[in-house]
Amino acid sequence: MNRPASASPPRPSVPATAVDEFAAPAASGGPEHTPLLEARRISKRFGGLKAVNGVSLRVMPGEIVSLIGPNGAGKTTTFNVVSGVLAPSEGQVFFDGRDTSGLKSHQFARLGIGRTFQNLALFRHGTVVENLLVGRHIHFHYSVIESMFFWGRARRAEIAARERVEEIIEFLEIEELRDKPVSQLAYGQQKRVELGRALACEPRLLLLDEIVAGMNREEKEDIARFILDIRDEFGIAVLMIEHDMQVVMDLSDRIYVLDFGSLIAEGTPAEVAANPQVLQAYLGEEAGHV
Repeated sequence: MNRPASASPPRPSVPATAVDEFAAPAASGGPEHTPLLEARRISKRFGGLKAVNGVSLRVMPGEIVSLIGPNGAGKTTTFNVVSGVLAPSEGQVFFDGRDTSGLKSHQFARLGIGRTFQNLALFRHGTVVENLLVGRHIHFHYSVIESMFFWGRARRAEIAARERVEEIIEFLEIEELRDKPVSQLAYGQQKRVELGRALACEPRLLLLDEIVAGMNREEKEDIARFILDIRDEFGIAVLMIEHDMQVVMDLSDRIYVLDFGSLIAEGTPAEVAANPQVLQAYLGEEAGHV
């Protein structure tokens, strides 16, 4: 698959995320020099099992970075640690220079981290619009009384949320699906809806966990185009777990490789593709003779 070029019309810009108590402090070194996400020697234990072992990685603003490795390498556990779903047993995670220790997962979302999941986590009986609106909940800051009477902040927030959701529906080219229950959609369409829900949070960093898994070639090319548009037009950085090496090589600025919970390689797609340790991890000890 060649690196896809977007043929879509200009997209609406993403509004700046509202400043709240979880906003990260400005970095003194300038945004181009400060990692948006930085994990420093993070480890995660489950009893006697060390699923992630001293992994360090970073994502700079505007980058598309991939995290790859064989099944069971610790990729999803790493995602769960950097997104606040799991607390690290050791190490630290920084977002835009801020130590995220002690934050809850919903506070990571308010910092500006959006995520899709390997197993779809949609409300199957809700419509596409209703599922996307779920992603807007972190931007609702009104009282129960205001919501009951639908006035003031509640009304303004609801109108803004629906406008943003319609922009995302247009961006993902699913206008004809907007009022359909998710349970009636094909798998590839459901993947677009989950991507849309993550975008509805207005993230600065998007974590994509096997976003093209189970898709046919055409669906993969569409998602690849959306990922490039998300980075190039919206300025959202991307960290993705992916097993489709063609997608990884076409889209990634840099790649990290895990094996048995440890980082074994880092570099550009060309550097990683030529790394003997990576070949051995994927193809076995005879990789050098393949």
